[in-house]
Amino acid sequence: MSQEFDLIVIGAGSGGVALSRRAARHGARVAVIENSRVGGTCVIRGCVPKKLLMYAAQYGELLREAAGFGWTVPETAFSMTRWADAKAAETARLEDVYRKLLADGDVTLIEGTARLLAPHRLAVGAQEFTAKHIVIATGARPARDVIPSLEDCPTSDDLLDLRELPASAVVLGGGYIAAEFASMLARLGVAVTMLYRDRLPLRGFDDDLRTRLATALAQAGIDLRPGCMASRIERLPAGWRLHLPAGETLDTPWTLNALGRRPNTAKLGLEAIGLELGKNGAVPVNAELATALPGLHAVGDVTDRKNLTPVAIAEGRWLADRLFAAGHDAPVALESIATAVFTLPPMASLGPTEAQCSAPTTVYEADFRPMREAFSGGKGRTYMKLLVDTASDRVRGIHMIGADAPEIVQSLAVAVTAGVTKAQFDRTIAIHPTAAEEFVLMRTPARNAGGATTDAPPT
Repeated sequence: MSQEFDLIVIGAGSGGVALSRRAARHGARVAVIENSRVGGTCVIRGCVPKKLLMYAAQYGELLREAAGFGWTVPETAFSMTRWADAKAAETARLEDVYRKLLADGDVTLIEGTARLLAPHRLAVGAQEFTAKHIVIATGARPARDVIPSLEDCPTSDDLLDLRELPASAVVLGGGYIAAEFASMLARLGVAVTMLYRDRLPLRGFDDDLRTRLATALAQAGIDLRPGCMASRIERLPAGWRLHLPAGETLDTPWTLNALGRRPNTAKLGLEAIGLELGKNGAVPVNAELATALPGLHAVGDVTDRKNLTPVAIAEGRWLADRLFAAGHDAPVALESIATAVFTLPPMASLGPTEAQCSAPTTVYEADFRPMREAFSGGKGRTYMKLLVDTASDRVRGIHMIGADAPEIVQSLAVAVTAGVTKAQFDRTIAIHPTAAEEFVLMRTPARNAGGATTDAPPT
């Protein structure tokens, strides 16, 4: 005999938990199914532990800079074992928090692997469950079939569980996971080689940021090999052998597979119940997050649209309101969402890149060495860019690489969402001395983009 709910969510990650709790608050009988740890990728093996490792790498940078500010710093060493123990304790604490949130929110947690039997029916082991609405919120997983034998290579999940760092490592890929971990490993003392197919890392980001990031990665000692990717990987007794173009091979004790992620839909039985999956196994949804099957919905990375934790959370809450509340806002807009890359230095972007601007656009930029770097003799620089619609004067894009870029762009994202104009930036009094003040001090246009032929507006 099956158990019945109003809503069953498959996946207790950030999106699934947010959706479940909001729906239960609306009075729905809710269950969430999880076959691993509660909290999902972001909390357990993604954003949170990744940023904790970034902090560890950043402390090394700060200790090296301290001498320039008058500090005598004794010889230091990083212990991956101590970091791993602290990370494990923190993720366990956060998992307990998430479990308590579900319990306190009157959400039933079912631990096991779900398999769809019909649009409104599923099984977990020998138990069957039915619901008026079922939501797929299973996120994504590392891609392991991009090149032959890639399935044997460690992923970011494995890196975050290391208790000792290798002396050297090869990072496969040029996306944000590859760039972030290459940046961190290098600053933790690992000799890093980075292989990627494009001419620059981080395809899809603004080219001025990509160029400066490549420079920063090289300055950190990373051996960048653009336009180069292994065609085959061979497992050795003490590492891996990468077969590269022109017959070259590269032996390494450790390899990071950072060649992308795929929607986590395997073994859910979606195709067996008649749902045609999209590219790489993505769950296709419409603007209201509904699939082609009645009562079946999806949120977050499993839809492979805008793969960011805050998007999954926002989609989950919106869907709960749509299904169980009398009124709700418009669907989550995916066109202009701020995002960050936690490299060292970090990057953050909002809106179109310069190359993506089709309407006449006025470009403003600033490129400088921050006070802290200049004083301590560091080489780090900060770069900022504003993209302004020439006709309306509205700010359309913000791009930055440098210290505190994610924090600064997050704050400015509120203004851009509210429709801020360049004139309003100009009327804003700067906080001095800060790096962020440069965004309100840009007066002279650097150039026009997007096919602009008219002069820039007066400043």
